[in-house]
Amino acid sequence: MIQIFDFFFGQYSGYETIDIILEIVAVIFGFLSVWYSKQNNILVFPTGMISTSIFVYLLLKWGLLGDMMINGYYFIMSVYGWYVWTRKIDATHVTPISRTTLKEKYLSLGIFIATLLFVYVVYKTFDKWTSWVAYVDTITTATFFVGMWLMAKRKIENWIYWIIGDIISIPLYFYKGFTFTSLQYLGFTVIAIFGYLAWKKHLNKNLQTA
Repeated sequence: MIQIFDFFFGQYSGYETIDIILEIVAVIFGFLSVWYSKQNNILVFPTGMISTSIFVYLLLKWGLLGDMMINGYYFIMSVYGWYVWTRKIDATHVTPISRTTLKEKYLSLGIFIATLLFVYVVYKTFDKWTSWVAYVDTITTATFFVGMWLMAKRKIENWIYWIIGDIISIPLYFYKGFTFTSLQYLGFTVIAIFGYLAWKKHLNKNLQTA
């Protein structure tokens, strides 16, 4: 039992207690944010902003630039998403769940490619392009950037990007030594699958009553 515990959490022996507590708090608010997103609830954004703010601090301290940029971007897009989700399209209706248009698909591709290039330049500038982890970080960052943009615009396809990025992040964060964050992404994957199904049901229901 002790060996198993050390395998999953032994890396935390060298961490400051406050950092461990902050990571757990960030994980809790991260779960709340994804859960509220699944429920199509506006609280997805304030809870997400708390989680990402903490992670930006921790990841900057730990020197994980790619992960820090993801969370910094999440925070900015949460502000934008909060506005979009509460913006009324007429006197009584706010922005609804919808599918991406052809233009938005091209924009998603553009965001993905631009993010790949941006992260590559940052990693090379700060001499972080030193292992296979950098390649995976670049791909997950680009995937999450598109997912967050689509979620802010209330597009159902955002869940597909979250699922892909979450699955990759589970072993990635465990390898980096952040077990709690790895477990967070495992939970995110499950919630994202149910989130996609819930949004699809909601979207189909609205199309049938339209």
